[in-house]
Amino acid sequence: MTDRFDTNSYKWEVGREELPMWVADMDFETSPAIVRALQKRLDHRIFGYTSVPDSYYTAVARWWEKRHHFSVKKEWIMFCTGVVPAISSIVRKMTKVGDKVLVLSPVYNIFYNSIINNQRHVLTSELNYMDGMYSIDFEDLEQKLADPDTTLFIFCNPHNPIGKVWDKETLERIGTLCIKHHVLILSDEIHCDLTHPGHRYIPFASVSEEIAQNCISCVAPTKTFNLAGIQTSSIIVPNPSLRKLVNRGINTDEVAEPNAFAIEAAISAFTEGKPWLEALLEYLMENKRLIERFVTNELPELKVIPSEATYLAWIDCGAVTQDTNHFCEFIRKETGLYVSEGAIFGGNGHSFIRLNYACPKARLEDGLQRLKKGNEAWLTIRDL
Repeated sequence: MTDRFDTNSYKWEVGREELPMWVADMDFETSPAIVRALQKRLDHRIFGYTSVPDSYYTAVARWWEKRHHFSVKKEWIMFCTGVVPAISSIVRKMTKVGDKVLVLSPVYNIFYNSIINNQRHVLTSELNYMDGMYSIDFEDLEQKLADPDTTLFIFCNPHNPIGKVWDKETLERIGTLCIKHHVLILSDEIHCDLTHPGHRYIPFASVSEEIAQNCISCVAPTKTFNLAGIQTSSIIVPNPSLRKLVNRGINTDEVAEPNAFAIEAAISAFTEGKPWLEALLEYLMENKRLIERFVTNELPELKVIPSEATYLAWIDCGAVTQDTNHFCEFIRKETGLYVSEGAIFGGNGHSFIRLNYACPKARLEDGLQRLKKGNEAWLTIRDL
């Protein structure tokens, strides 16, 4: 297994005896094709200002056409240094200070930061949770969209942390409500290529022409190919008026220029990465099944929520605690296992943990044994 200690890895800035399974960063080496492309760029030995060539836009467009059956025109695509910088820039450019920005919770915690840090107000519509499954409360959603101060809806497709792939009917219903109430859609689709075999991700903007004209999509190869440190993403905007504003915003914010490796990494991922990705998805599915079996047999108090995408297990710990903040702190102190406590994602997350299983099987087995040990110790103390 690759040793990531002492590599300035954000994920692995932990003690030598600890095991980090929190942030969405894989412990797999990226595609050899991407490494070759970066090595070729490195061998040039000059790393000056970098432009975005036409081949970049072609690579992105062809990937979405071939893999996701969505015809993207090259002029719709803009380069950005990352999905989070893109979201924050769009919040600043497309809304006003004091506006309300709607999200479905529990959801990726950085959405809240992008809203609050820009002096906008977070408005949440909590997902219904019943029998281990999540669904949208459409009555509540429409009520929040109808608020005249709500101007932007940040959506997650597939949804992090619950791992749900939204179907076309749901997307169409949401998109229609947003149009009805004049709310712009900003769809974070960074996990789309990590949709599990047997399920299909549907780009929000592909649902209808009307919805496409009210939709800004953020995509990237970074989660899929473990390239977060390369800082490369795209914003797809079919509507030319919206695109002009978004483009002005990301340039004003200075997040529209690539570093010396961002373009080569993305082009290689989207033109040569398919075989590696297919192998990755199979490996991740085996890891997912391992977690489900282990929790069912060894940790019956916990429940793994069925997922359709991502490499993040969303685990219901409600039978042992309603405060996974203390639960996670306890497990880390007792066993060294570092997972994400669910409260940061909002909604009903306070009784959940999120565990990253994108790692070699042996490392996952180690993590699960630590989780079992920590849970047993927690139950012993709780029942005293």
